[in-house]
Amino acid sequence: QVHLVESGGGLVQAGGSLRLSCAASGSMFSISRMGWYRQAPGKQRELVAQTTGGGSTDYADSVKGRFTISRDNAKNTVTLQMNGLKPEDTAVYYCNAYGNYWYRPPEDYWGQGTQVTVSS
Repeated sequence: QVHLVESGGGLVQAGGSLRLSCAASGSMFSISRMGWYRQAPGKQRELVAQTTGGGSTDYADSVKGRFTISRDNAKNTVTLQMNGLKPEDTAVYYCNAYGNYWYRPPEDYWGQGTQVTVSS
């Protein structure tokens, strides 16, 4: 079984910072990519940032320069440092991991989501 456990969401004023963390558990889970998505009310889930095992990163244009993603491959954890938060960053943030669990083909795994609310 693969489980993604998130932490770090909350309420913050505009301009503030939050740090989201996600830990993937499950032996025999080989992760090729980890990242964060978010979904605001009435909107589709969108990619925020992702990183591969080799260290390459990808960010949504709306968060470039404000958010930083980092990953610890040995611990199967991923962290999203969010600075300069704006009200439009308000959403439920989901941790994502893409990889192979045991003999199964690669697929996406998701955390339960953590609420980030930015007040103006």
